[in-house]
Amino acid sequence: MSTFQAPTGTRDVVAPESARFAAVVGRFAERARLAGFGLVVSPMFEDVAVFRRTAGEESDVVKDEMYEFDDKGGRRLALRPEGTASVVRAFVQHRPPVPWKAWYVTPAFRYERPQAGRYRQHHQVGVELLGTPDPAADVECIGLLAGFLHACGIHRFELKVNSMGDANCMPGYKATLVDYLSAHEGELCEEHRARWRRNPLRVLDCKKPACATVRERAPRLSGALCDPCRHHFDAVLSGLDALGLAWRQDDTLVRGFDYYTRTTFELGSLALDAAQNALGGGGRYDGLAEQLGGPATPGVGFGCGIERVLLAAAAEGALSEVTGRVDAFVIDLSGGAGALELTSRLRAAGISADRAFDGRSLKAQLKAADRSGARLACIVGPDELAAGTVTVRVLTGQQAGQQETIDREALVGRGKELLAVAGRPAGGTP
Repeated sequence: MSTFQAPTGTRDVVAPESARFAAVVGRFAERARLAGFGLVVSPMFEDVAVFRRTAGEESDVVKDEMYEFDDKGGRRLALRPEGTASVVRAFVQHRPPVPWKAWYVTPAFRYERPQAGRYRQHHQVGVELLGTPDPAADVECIGLLAGFLHACGIHRFELKVNSMGDANCMPGYKATLVDYLSAHEGELCEEHRARWRRNPLRVLDCKKPACATVRERAPRLSGALCDPCRHHFDAVLSGLDALGLAWRQDDTLVRGFDYYTRTTFELGSLALDAAQNALGGGGRYDGLAEQLGGPATPGVGFGCGIERVLLAAAAEGALSEVTGRVDAFVIDLSGGAGALELTSRLRAAGISADRAFDGRSLKAQLKAADRSGARLACIVGPDELAAGTVTVRVLTGQQAGQQETIDREALVGRGKELLAVAGRPAGGTP
C-alpha cells in the first residue's frame, strides 16, 4: 500500500468522474464561446499584493485562508484563492480593447475546512466582462451562468440578487450597520462577536442562528441605495424578467470580497443541502482595475465551482449519460498490425476506439472490451487481415451478440450506423 495520499482537503479526479468533469468544462466553454468570451489562461500564483489589494486586507480569505509563500528569489507570492483578481491583473497589464470578455477555468486554493463540493484545492469556471457600466452586462453574465447550469441538466436552482451600492451610498449604510451591531454585539455568534468590526457586512452572510436572529432586525441595504444605484439595480431586474429568469432579492447577499459594487448574485441548488448549495455567483466590481494600477474600468463577472456543479447534477440525475466509454474496441488476433491500422482509421473518423496490447488471447481481449464499455468489438484475425475484412460484433443493448463480417473500407460507415441505432453518436458520449 502506498504511503503517499492526496493532501488533506484535496482529491484525485479519475475516470469515470473525470469524464463528467471534462464535460462540465466543455459545456461552459461552448456557452462562453457563443456569448463572445475568449479564454484567458493566467498564472496560478501571483504577487500576494494582487489579492490583498482586491479582496481586502481584513477579508477572511486574506487573513485566514490564502496560501502564501516566498519563492527562491525572495518574492512573496500567493496561490490563487479565486479567479477574478488574476484576470483583472491581466487586463491591466495587457490593456486589450474594451469591452473585454474573458472566460477561464482554474484551480483555486483556500485553507478552509473541507466540505461537500468544496476542497482546499477546488476548481472554477468563470467569466469577466470589463469596460462597460451597462446593467445589461450584468444580465448577460447572470444569463450565461443560468444557461450553463441548464446545459448541464441542472434545473432546480434559485437565483438570488442584491445591490451593494457604491462609494456614494455604501459608507452611509456601513455606518448605520455599525451602530446597530454595536448595540447587539453580545447577541452575535462567538466568531463575529470577536471580529465583526473587521468587516461588519460579513455578519449579514453568517449562517449561524445567533447572527441570523440579529440580521433579521438589521437595517436593510436596499433602503440605503442612492438613485443611480437603484436605477441600475432596477434595470438588472427588468433584464432578468425579460430573460424569463425567476429571481429573489436578498439583502444579505454581500459576497466575500471587498471589491464588489452594485449588483451581486448567486445561484444555489435546490437539490443540495442549503448550507452547501452555492453553485456560482459574482457581481459588479467597478473599482477593481484601479486598485491594480489600471485606468478606471467598470467590470462584472462570476465564478462557478465545478465540484458543486457535479454534485448538483448527480442530485438531479443529470450527466449520467457521460461515461467516458469508447465506441469501439479493436480485438486483434493477427499480431498487432490490424489493431494499429483500425484504431487509427476509426479515431480519424471521429469514432472513439481502444485496443488491447501484449498479444493477449481472444478471451482476454473480449473481457477488456467489456470493461471498456464499448458498444462494438471490431475483430481482425489472420483470415480477416488476408481478406481485407473486419468482423463487427455488437456488445451491448438489444442487439448484443449480433455479428457480421464487412469490408475493411466499409467499417467507418457501418460502425456509425450501428452506433446510431444504439442511440450513441460516434465519438462516445458527450
